[in-house]
Amino acid sequence: MFKLNGTVFMPSVLTLIGIPGLESVQFWIGIPFCAMYIIALVGNFLLMVIIKSEPSLHEPMYLLLAMLGATDMVLSTCILPKMLGIFWFHLPEIYFDVCLFQMWLIHTFQGIESGILLAMALDRYVAICDPLRHATIFTHELITQIGVGVTLRAALLAVPCLILIKCRLKYYRTTVVSHSYCEHMAIVKLATEDTRINKIYGLFVAFCILGFDIIFITLSYIRIFITVFSLPQKEARLKAFNTCIAHICVFLEFYLLGFFSFFTHRFGFHIPPYIHILLSNIYLLVPPLLNPIVYGVKTKQIRNQVYKIFHSKFAS
Repeated sequence: MFKLNGTVFMPSVLTLIGIPGLESVQFWIGIPFCAMYIIALVGNFLLMVIIKSEPSLHEPMYLLLAMLGATDMVLSTCILPKMLGIFWFHLPEIYFDVCLFQMWLIHTFQGIESGILLAMALDRYVAICDPLRHATIFTHELITQIGVGVTLRAALLAVPCLILIKCRLKYYRTTVVSHSYCEHMAIVKLATEDTRINKIYGLFVAFCILGFDIIFITLSYIRIFITVFSLPQKEARLKAFNTCIAHICVFLEFYLLGFFSFFTHRFGFHIPPYIHILLSNIYLLVPPLLNPIVYGVKTKQIRNQVYKIFHSKFAS
Protein backbone atom coordinates (compact mmCIF):
# COMPACT_ATOMS: atom_id res chain seq x y z
CA MET A 1 0.00 0.00 0.00
CA PHE A 2 1.39 3.43 -0.93
CA LYS A 3 0.06 6.95 -1.37
CA LEU A 4 0.02 8.75 -4.70
CA ASN A 5 -1.16 12.38 -5.03
CA GLY A 6 -3.09 12.15 -1.78
CA THR A 7 -4.78 8.85 -2.67
CA VAL A 8 -4.05 5.33 -1.44
CA PHE A 9 -3.28 2.67 -4.04
CA MET A 10 -4.85 -0.73 -3.28
CA PRO A 11 -4.86 -0.53 0.55
CA SER A 12 -4.14 -3.74 2.42
CA VAL A 13 -5.77 -2.58 5.66
CA LEU A 14 -8.91 -0.55 6.35
CA THR A 15 -10.02 1.15 9.55
CA LEU A 16 -13.60 0.81 10.78
CA ILE A 17 -14.42 3.74 13.05
CA GLY A 18 -17.66 2.28 14.40
CA ILE A 19 -20.44 4.85 14.73
CA PRO A 20 -19.16 8.25 13.53
CA GLY A 21 -20.06 11.01 15.95
CA LEU A 22 -20.70 8.63 18.82
CA GLU A 23 -17.16 7.33 19.40
CA SER A 24 -17.18 8.56 23.01
CA VAL A 25 -20.22 6.43 23.94
CA GLN A 26 -19.56 3.38 21.75
CA PHE A 27 -18.51 1.38 24.81
CA TRP A 28 -21.99 1.79 26.29
CA ILE A 29 -23.75 1.20 22.96
CA GLY A 30 -21.93 -2.14 22.78
CA ILE A 31 -23.65 -3.39 25.95
CA PRO A 32 -27.24 -3.56 24.55
CA PHE A 33 -25.86 -4.77 21.22
CA CYS A 34 -24.05 -7.62 23.00
CA ALA A 35 -27.20 -8.45 25.00
CA MET A 36 -29.25 -8.54 21.79
CA TYR A 37 -26.67 -10.83 20.18
CA ILE A 38 -26.63 -13.28 23.10
CA ILE A 39 -30.44 -13.40 23.29
CA ALA A 40 -30.62 -13.93 19.50
CA LEU A 41 -28.11 -16.81 19.64
CA VAL A 42 -29.84 -18.50 22.58
CA GLY A 43 -33.34 -17.96 21.15
CA ASN A 44 -32.55 -19.24 17.67
CA PHE A 45 -30.50 -22.17 18.96
CA LEU A 46 -33.35 -23.17 21.30
CA LEU A 47 -35.79 -22.85 18.41
CA MET A 48 -33.68 -25.14 16.21
CA VAL A 49 -33.27 -27.72 18.99
CA ILE A 50 -37.02 -27.80 19.63
CA ILE A 51 -37.84 -28.23 15.93
CA LYS A 52 -35.22 -30.98 15.54
CA SER A 53 -36.22 -32.92 18.65
CA GLU A 54 -40.00 -32.75 18.23
CA PRO A 55 -41.32 -34.99 15.38
CA SER A 56 -44.62 -33.10 15.20
CA LEU A 57 -42.68 -30.00 14.14
CA HIS A 58 -41.04 -31.69 11.15
CA GLU A 59 -43.38 -29.82 8.83
CA PRO A 60 -42.41 -27.40 6.03
CA MET A 61 -43.27 -24.26 7.99
CA TYR A 62 -41.12 -25.25 10.96
CA LEU A 63 -38.25 -26.58 8.84
CA LEU A 64 -38.16 -23.22 7.05
CA LEU A 65 -38.27 -21.55 10.46
CA ALA A 66 -35.23 -23.59 11.56
CA MET A 67 -33.42 -22.48 8.39
CA LEU A 68 -34.34 -18.88 9.22
CA GLY A 69 -32.95 -19.31 12.73
CA ALA A 70 -29.65 -20.72 11.44
CA THR A 71 -29.37 -17.84 8.96
CA ASP A 72 -30.04 -15.29 11.70
CA MET A 73 -27.32 -16.79 13.91
CA VAL A 74 -24.73 -16.62 11.12
CA LEU A 75 -25.78 -13.13 10.02
CA SER A 76 -25.48 -11.61 13.49
CA THR A 77 -22.18 -13.45 14.08
CA CYS A 78 -20.77 -11.92 10.89
CA ILE A 79 -20.84 -8.43 12.40
CA LEU A 80 -21.10 -8.49 16.21
CA PRO A 81 -17.67 -9.87 17.24
CA LYS A 82 -15.78 -7.34 15.11
CA MET A 83 -18.16 -4.55 16.11
CA LEU A 84 -17.60 -5.25 19.81
CA GLY A 85 -13.86 -5.37 19.12
CA ILE A 86 -14.15 -1.79 17.83
CA PHE A 87 -16.42 -0.60 20.66
CA TRP A 88 -14.72 -2.27 23.61
CA PHE A 89 -11.14 -3.14 22.70
CA HIS A 90 -10.26 -0.39 20.19
CA LEU A 91 -9.44 -2.83 17.38
CA PRO A 92 -10.66 -0.94 14.29
CA GLU A 93 -8.21 -2.34 11.71
CA ILE A 94 -9.32 -5.03 9.29
CA TYR A 95 -7.51 -6.48 6.29
CA PHE A 96 -9.00 -5.30 3.01
CA ASP A 97 -9.66 -8.85 1.74
CA VAL A 98 -11.19 -9.85 5.09
CA CYS A 99 -13.41 -6.77 4.87
CA LEU A 100 -14.59 -7.82 1.41
CA PHE A 101 -15.27 -11.34 2.71
CA GLN A 102 -17.32 -9.94 5.60
CA MET A 103 -19.25 -7.80 3.12
CA TRP A 104 -19.95 -10.86 0.97
CA LEU A 105 -21.12 -12.89 3.98
CA ILE A 106 -23.45 -10.15 5.19
CA HIS A 107 -25.10 -9.56 1.81
CA THR A 108 -25.28 -13.30 1.09
CA PHE A 109 -27.09 -14.12 4.33
CA GLN A 110 -29.37 -11.12 3.95
CA GLY A 111 -30.36 -12.58 0.57
CA ILE A 112 -30.80 -16.06 2.06
CA GLU A 113 -33.08 -14.69 4.79
CA SER A 114 -35.18 -12.86 2.20
CA GLY A 115 -35.47 -16.06 0.13
CA ILE A 116 -36.58 -18.08 3.18
CA LEU A 117 -39.23 -15.48 3.99
CA LEU A 118 -40.51 -15.83 0.42
CA ALA A 119 -40.61 -19.63 0.78
CA MET A 120 -42.55 -19.27 4.06
CA ALA A 121 -45.07 -17.00 2.36
CA LEU A 122 -45.53 -19.50 -0.49
CA ASP A 123 -45.94 -22.28 2.09
CA ARG A 124 -48.78 -20.33 3.76
CA TYR A 125 -50.27 -19.56 0.34
CA VAL A 126 -50.48 -23.24 -0.63
CA ALA A 127 -51.62 -24.31 2.87
CA ILE A 128 -54.55 -21.86 2.85
CA CYS A 129 -55.46 -21.55 -0.84
CA ASP A 130 -54.85 -25.17 -1.90
CA PRO A 131 -54.70 -27.22 1.34
CA LEU A 132 -55.34 -30.61 -0.29
CA ARG A 133 -52.14 -30.35 -2.34
CA HIS A 134 -49.95 -28.81 0.36
CA ALA A 135 -48.46 -32.11 1.56
CA THR A 136 -47.62 -33.23 -1.98
CA ILE A 137 -46.13 -29.88 -3.02
CA PHE A 138 -44.13 -28.90 0.06
CA THR A 139 -42.17 -32.09 0.62
CA HIS A 140 -38.90 -32.38 2.53
CA GLU A 141 -37.14 -32.71 -0.82
CA LEU A 142 -38.58 -29.37 -1.97
CA ILE A 143 -37.52 -27.72 1.29
CA THR A 144 -33.95 -28.93 0.67
CA GLN A 145 -34.05 -27.62 -2.89
CA ILE A 146 -35.35 -24.25 -1.65
CA GLY A 147 -32.50 -24.04 0.86
CA VAL A 148 -29.90 -24.77 -1.82
CA GLY A 149 -31.58 -22.44 -4.32
CA VAL A 150 -31.83 -19.36 -2.09
CA THR A 151 -28.24 -19.90 -0.90
CA LEU A 152 -26.84 -20.14 -4.42
CA ARG A 153 -28.90 -17.17 -5.61
CA ALA A 154 -27.66 -14.91 -2.83
CA ALA A 155 -24.04 -16.12 -2.88
CA LEU A 156 -23.61 -15.90 -6.66
CA LEU A 157 -25.27 -12.48 -7.00
CA ALA A 158 -23.04 -11.07 -4.24
CA VAL A 159 -19.77 -12.31 -5.80
CA PRO A 160 -19.59 -9.64 -8.58
CA CYS A 161 -19.75 -6.94 -5.89
CA LEU A 162 -16.40 -8.22 -4.61
CA ILE A 163 -14.94 -8.58 -8.10
CA LEU A 164 -16.00 -5.08 -9.15
CA ILE A 165 -14.38 -3.57 -6.06
CA LYS A 166 -11.24 -5.67 -6.24
CA CYS A 167 -10.63 -5.33 -9.99
CA ARG A 168 -12.01 -1.88 -10.84
CA LEU A 169 -11.28 0.29 -7.81
CA LYS A 170 -7.55 0.81 -7.26
CA TYR A 171 -7.32 4.29 -5.75
CA TYR A 172 -8.96 5.36 -2.49
CA ARG A 173 -9.12 8.81 -0.94
CA THR A 174 -8.86 7.28 2.54
CA THR A 175 -8.67 3.92 4.29
CA VAL A 176 -11.08 4.99 7.06
CA VAL A 177 -14.53 3.43 6.70
CA SER A 178 -17.27 5.41 8.44
CA HIS A 179 -19.12 2.30 9.50
CA SER A 180 -19.08 -0.41 12.15
CA TYR A 181 -18.89 -3.25 9.60
CA CYS A 182 -17.91 -3.67 5.95
CA GLU A 183 -20.90 -2.59 3.89
CA HIS A 184 -20.86 -2.39 0.09
CA MET A 185 -21.63 1.30 -0.36
CA ALA A 186 -19.43 2.32 2.56
CA ILE A 187 -16.42 0.78 0.79
CA VAL A 188 -17.36 1.98 -2.70
CA LYS A 189 -17.65 5.59 -1.48
CA LEU A 190 -13.97 5.53 -0.49
CA ALA A 191 -12.81 5.17 -4.10
CA THR A 192 -11.70 8.15 -6.18
CA GLU A 193 -12.55 6.46 -9.48
CA ASP A 194 -15.85 6.17 -11.33
CA THR A 195 -18.10 3.99 -9.16
CA ARG A 196 -21.30 4.12 -11.21
CA ILE A 197 -21.04 0.48 -12.29
CA ASN A 198 -20.58 -0.61 -8.67
CA LYS A 199 -23.60 1.42 -7.54
CA ILE A 200 -25.77 0.22 -10.43
CA TYR A 201 -24.90 -3.41 -9.78
CA GLY A 202 -25.62 -2.96 -6.05
CA LEU A 203 -29.09 -1.64 -6.91
CA PHE A 204 -29.55 -4.50 -9.40
CA VAL A 205 -28.78 -7.11 -6.72
CA ALA A 206 -31.11 -5.38 -4.24
CA PHE A 207 -33.95 -5.49 -6.76
CA CYS A 208 -33.24 -9.07 -7.91
CA ILE A 209 -33.36 -10.36 -4.35
CA LEU A 210 -35.30 -8.04 -2.06
CA GLY A 211 -37.49 -6.47 -4.76
CA PHE A 212 -38.38 -9.81 -6.36
CA ASP A 213 -39.13 -11.42 -3.01
CA ILE A 214 -41.25 -8.53 -1.74
CA ILE A 215 -43.38 -8.56 -4.90
CA PHE A 216 -44.14 -12.27 -4.64
CA ILE A 217 -44.66 -12.20 -0.86
CA THR A 218 -47.13 -9.33 -1.31
CA LEU A 219 -48.96 -11.14 -4.12
CA SER A 220 -49.10 -14.31 -2.00
CA TYR A 221 -50.68 -12.47 0.91
CA ILE A 222 -53.15 -10.64 -1.29
CA ARG A 223 -54.33 -14.05 -2.52
CA ILE A 224 -54.31 -15.42 1.04
CA PHE A 225 -56.43 -12.52 2.35
CA ILE A 226 -58.92 -12.93 -0.50
CA THR A 227 -59.25 -16.65 0.32
CA VAL A 228 -59.47 -16.10 4.09
CA PHE A 229 -62.13 -13.38 3.91
CA SER A 230 -64.20 -15.51 1.54
CA LEU A 231 -64.53 -18.29 4.12
CA PRO A 232 -68.12 -18.51 5.41
CA GLN A 233 -67.37 -19.11 9.09
CA LYS A 234 -65.71 -16.54 11.35
CA GLU A 235 -63.87 -19.24 13.32
CA ALA A 236 -62.35 -20.64 10.12
CA ARG A 237 -61.22 -17.15 9.06
CA LEU A 238 -59.58 -16.48 12.41
CA LYS A 239 -57.86 -19.88 12.44
CA ALA A 240 -56.48 -19.41 8.92
CA PHE A 241 -55.38 -15.85 9.59
CA ASN A 242 -53.73 -16.83 12.90
CA THR A 243 -51.35 -19.19 11.06
CA CYS A 244 -49.99 -16.18 9.13
CA ILE A 245 -49.64 -13.57 11.89
CA ALA A 246 -46.13 -14.58 12.99
CA HIS A 247 -44.81 -14.59 9.42
CA ILE A 248 -46.43 -11.22 8.67
CA CYS A 249 -44.73 -9.72 11.75
CA VAL A 250 -41.32 -11.13 10.75
CA PHE A 251 -41.84 -10.04 7.13
CA LEU A 252 -42.71 -6.45 8.09
CA GLU A 253 -39.91 -6.23 10.63
CA PHE A 254 -37.25 -7.44 8.15
CA TYR A 255 -38.29 -5.45 5.08
CA LEU A 256 -39.40 -2.20 6.74
CA LEU A 257 -36.12 -1.93 8.65
CA GLY A 258 -34.22 -2.96 5.51
CA PHE A 259 -35.84 -0.40 3.23
CA PHE A 260 -35.57 2.39 5.78
CA SER A 261 -31.86 1.65 6.20
CA PHE A 262 -31.34 1.26 2.43
CA PHE A 263 -32.97 4.55 1.42
CA THR A 264 -31.55 6.67 4.24
CA HIS A 265 -28.06 5.37 3.37
CA ARG A 266 -28.40 6.31 -0.31
CA PHE A 267 -30.74 9.31 -0.34
CA GLY A 268 -30.80 10.69 3.20
CA PHE A 269 -28.04 13.24 2.64
CA HIS A 270 -29.26 15.51 5.42
CA ILE A 271 -29.52 12.75 8.03
CA PRO A 272 -26.55 12.60 10.47
CA PRO A 273 -24.12 9.73 9.71
CA TYR A 274 -24.63 8.10 13.10
CA ILE A 275 -28.32 7.66 12.28
CA HIS A 276 -27.37 5.78 9.09
CA ILE A 277 -25.01 3.48 10.98
CA LEU A 278 -27.37 2.85 13.90
CA LEU A 279 -30.17 1.97 11.46
CA SER A 280 -27.87 -0.42 9.59
CA ASN A 281 -26.86 -2.10 12.85
CA ILE A 282 -30.45 -2.35 14.07
CA TYR A 283 -31.50 -3.83 10.71
CA LEU A 284 -29.00 -6.67 11.12
CA LEU A 285 -29.48 -7.23 14.87
CA VAL A 286 -33.20 -6.80 15.55
CA PRO A 287 -34.65 -9.51 13.22
CA PRO A 288 -32.43 -12.31 14.69
CA LEU A 289 -33.52 -11.13 18.15
CA LEU A 290 -37.25 -10.88 17.45
CA ASN A 291 -37.84 -13.82 15.09
CA PRO A 292 -37.63 -16.61 17.72
CA ILE A 293 -39.62 -14.47 20.18
CA VAL A 294 -42.40 -13.80 17.67
CA TYR A 295 -42.69 -17.44 16.62
CA GLY A 296 -42.31 -18.66 20.19
CA VAL A 297 -45.20 -16.48 21.34
CA LYS A 298 -47.51 -17.04 18.36
CA THR A 299 -46.90 -20.76 17.70
CA LYS A 300 -48.60 -23.05 20.21
CA GLN A 301 -46.46 -26.13 19.47
CA ILE A 302 -43.20 -24.23 20.02
CA ARG A 303 -44.59 -22.50 23.11
CA ASN A 304 -45.56 -25.86 24.61
CA GLN A 305 -42.12 -27.34 23.94
CA VAL A 306 -40.39 -24.36 25.57
CA TYR A 307 -42.67 -24.78 28.59
CA LYS A 308 -41.83 -28.50 28.80
CA ILE A 309 -38.08 -27.83 28.67
CA PHE A 310 -38.09 -25.24 31.44
CA HIS A 311 -40.76 -27.02 33.51
CA SER A 312 -38.75 -30.27 33.50
CA LYS A 313 -35.58 -28.39 34.53
CA PHE A 314 -37.28 -26.59 37.41
CA ALA A 315 -39.11 -29.77 38.47
CA SER A 316 -35.82 -31.68 38.68
